[in-house]
Amino acid sequence: MHILLSGSPKNPATTWKQGRSARRHRLFLELLAVSFLPLCACIEAAPVWARETPKPSMSQMKDSAPTVHGLGGIAISPDGRHVAWASDSDMFVMDLTLASSQPQKVGEGVVLNPLGFSARMNDGVWSPNSRQLVFVGTCGDAPQPQLCLASTRGGASRQLTKLAGALAEPRWSPDGKTLGFLFAENPPFPPGTYSVIPTPIAAGGVTREFEFDQRLAVVDVASGRVRIVSPPGRYVYEYDWSPDGREVAATIAQIPGNNSWYGTQLYIVNVDSGEAKPILKPGMQIQVPRWSPDAKHIAFIGGLMSGRSIAIGDVYVVTVESGRFENVAPQMKASARRIAWVSSDRLLFTEFVHGQSGLAEVDITQGEVNQLWTGTAFTSEGGGFANFSVANDGRTSALDLQSFQRPPEIWAGPIGAWKQITHYNDEIHPTWGKVESVEWRSDEWNIQGWLYYPRDYDSHARYPMIVNVHGGPAYLNPAIWGGEPSELAGAGYFVLCPNPRGSVGEGEAFVKANIRDIGYGDLRDILAGVDKVLGSLPVDRNRIGIYGWSYGGYMTMWAVTQTNLFRAAVAGAGISDWLSYVGQCDYPRWVEGHFAASVYEDPLIYARSSPMNYIKNVKTPTLILAGAGDGVCPAPQSFEFWRALRSLGVKTDLVVYPDEGHVFTKPDHIRNVTQRRIDWFNQFLK
Repeated sequence: MHILLSGSPKNPATTWKQGRSARRHRLFLELLAVSFLPLCACIEAAPVWARETPKPSMSQMKDSAPTVHGLGGIAISPDGRHVAWASDSDMFVMDLTLASSQPQKVGEGVVLNPLGFSARMNDGVWSPNSRQLVFVGTCGDAPQPQLCLASTRGGASRQLTKLAGALAEPRWSPDGKTLGFLFAENPPFPPGTYSVIPTPIAAGGVTREFEFDQRLAVVDVASGRVRIVSPPGRYVYEYDWSPDGREVAATIAQIPGNNSWYGTQLYIVNVDSGEAKPILKPGMQIQVPRWSPDAKHIAFIGGLMSGRSIAIGDVYVVTVESGRFENVAPQMKASARRIAWVSSDRLLFTEFVHGQSGLAEVDITQGEVNQLWTGTAFTSEGGGFANFSVANDGRTSALDLQSFQRPPEIWAGPIGAWKQITHYNDEIHPTWGKVESVEWRSDEWNIQGWLYYPRDYDSHARYPMIVNVHGGPAYLNPAIWGGEPSELAGAGYFVLCPNPRGSVGEGEAFVKANIRDIGYGDLRDILAGVDKVLGSLPVDRNRIGIYGWSYGGYMTMWAVTQTNLFRAAVAGAGISDWLSYVGQCDYPRWVEGHFAASVYEDPLIYARSSPMNYIKNVKTPTLILAGAGDGVCPAPQSFEFWRALRSLGVKTDLVVYPDEGHVFTKPDHIRNVTQRRIDWFNQFLK
């Protein structure tokens, strides 16, 4: 076992109470050493402890390759004339009407969350008259990010707020005189970063799980006067103004905290009085409320969702007067990601569709879906055009596009006829082989996946292959630039990235197909995909590995207990025992939807899908990776699996990374994970 004890370089995302959090994590690691070292000595020789992260050999990585510029916060002005975006924490604006136009910097210090995209996950940053732009960043003499105003006329950005806390998702009122935004006063960590920031260690009398309020606030643009609108003791996740500006539709949890998102309800909040009236308790996860132009309906995305950051589902509309709601396209074989009203009876939505991304419209009165565009291209925010913005005409739009062969750039123009307007990454080229879509049949389902070819592929040679299982499970392996599959393909492997049942992109029936069957049907789908590749390409059956992170880490642990097909495995942030997991993780409510019961109501269904109950079957050498502060898939799950493999004499290793949450942010740790993963597969598959 290796527990990497490195320094604690500053992480921009841990602005709030960073010092206290760092001390807690150092204490946690010291306690970890005291607790686990004697136990480890009973099983094996004393573990290796390193004061610094070992500098990996990067012979299989292009460490000197140019850095891909991240892009986010894309917003097209309502009149379609200007596009704004953030890159490297600076805000830029470009005039689309001038052939010779160049990007103009209008602000800096834009708040980018640790996943690399802007905190403003919406298209409401332009004023209704298209003359001003609001963003969350540093401007004026503010010691922390505030609401900043920029003008298309140029000049310095103007600081609008002076608040101590976290601000997010500004949206203009319809009359352009007021800005709404979400505000958390001095939170222990920035809202929306729960999967990235290491979880604080609980101490003392614990009555709630790191809960705090995030409330709706408004600021008068002319005077800068701020007023908190929504009541205390509740958490507002998203909102949208009514057409008359008197109310907002909001998704609100009655109890603060990220775990409460899974029971979010739809409210209407009076902006003057602050009265919050619930109008819908849908019995599913909901996101992206959007008020129709005629004020009669509120649209939202709903379905079975594994997490707020990957919330994807069907398109629903609720009638404001009656509170009745319906799925406007229940037979849709796709999964919606973002929605916008084009008219009072038509909704534009971005989607995943059969492994690709797309844009479509639906008539809410007829339920007819009109496909506007599909393609193997995604945005930087993990796909599905979350980073997409459309003008008032419903056609002129802006987005960042990337694919397997092209790094992200910003494009603008009519839907499907976009033109590239930035050139940040023109000089960057793929270091892996081609990627193609593959399809196969498993039980009653048609399954799709992506197959990466090795770099410098030779059809006369035989190759090892790695199966890359995605997280979620209600997510997918998207067609994006870079990432783990490309690194492995660049190192000489075929890489199969399946989208088995439980994934998005095929409709809600497909998403729900593994409820109370976690690990079983989805593994059958994956193994059928392996057979598909073996039947058509020069892949060596005796040199197949499996890798995954989060739910993919669970599926890796599960797979090696169910089959000996895989000759090597790497499980990142996995789940080894669903029963103990619920008691350890910070966000257990997501699990209940996938098992259709709590662990206390039906422990046997959880036990049926727990790798630990089949641990004696494992023969596969397995590398296990975890973040010490992971609150989504806690490190003890990895310790449990590792300890069992060691006691059974199975080749294994465990690496725990300090000051990392569910998604790693420190470059040294990310490089270390990449090299360890490649080295492990090379050891057993080459």
